Amino acid sequence: MPERIVSWHADPSTPRYTPPPGAVDAHCHVFGPMARFPFSAKAKYLPKDAGPEMLFALRDKLGFARNVIVQASCHGTDNAATLDAIARSGGRARGVAVVDPAISENDLARLHEGGMRGVRFNFLKRLVDDAPKDRFLALSRRLPEGWHVVIYFEADILEELRPFVDAIPVPIVIDHMGRPDVTQGPGGADMRAFRALLGSREDIWTKVTCPDRLDPAGPPYDAFVEAVRPLVADYPTRVLWGTDWPHPNQQDVLPDDGSLVDIIPRIAPTEQAQKLLLVDNPMALYWPEIGAARQ
Repeated sequence: MPERIVSWHADPSTPRYTPPPGAVDAHCHVFGPMARFPFSAKAKYLPKDAGPEMLFALRDKLGFARNVIVQASCHGTDNAATLDAIARSGGRARGVAVVDPAISENDLARLHEGGMRGVRFNFLKRLVDDAPKDRFLALSRRLPEGWHVVIYFEADILEELRPFVDAIPVPIVIDHMGRPDVTQGPGGADMRAFRALLGSREDIWTKVTCPDRLDPAGPPYDAFVEAVRPLVADYPTRVLWGTDWPHPNQQDVLPDDGSLVDIIPRIAPTEQAQKLLLVDNPMALYWPEIGAARQ
């Protein structure tokens, strides 16, 4: 068995920034515990256990109220660990599933009852062996009402994916802005191409996340802030934020989640922008029944 890796900071700092009441960490994961929820035989990495108790303790320390738990690739299409974490959240978590495109309507309904509100399509070859666009598209046409599609890809395949993205009939969330090269700056080729994608549809959202993955210079992630702040300003109602805890497959440098939270006011400088990013936008996607009642 490969060595099980730890990918998260053992003692994250308490952030200086205080999120607004009701803030949502809209991109995080759980790993195992392996004794109850074995990892997929196809997993490209084998993490240490990082279960819901750890996630919810971090949520509270960072000042958040809710989580959106995204099925991690190491668990494949068995969503049991994510569903268990949602069930343990007391209504404060919802999820994004990874499924076999041939999943039945009954199984999709069970995922909905368990708190899932979207399905993720992963195009990172180092994490998945197969990403069948035709089958993904067929699945997107029969999702439960109110669901969306989450797409994870790298910037170099964006143009290749455009016909596929254009054909998806439900709202779309792009993970980590399609992993642009933030060192190119806000006007670089990667960000221009991504802005063109956002401009092509009013129902494409994105997660302005993962400076630890995208900014090679590391903390204080100045290149990330410079490239992303204009995006948040120009698309304020279509951006989400999340920790990415427990930072799947990160080993070389373990990001400090408190420091990641402190980037929020640098990319969303006003209280209104922060409330949209952390409360209004994720609530609209994942708790629309509550979000609508607040209007």
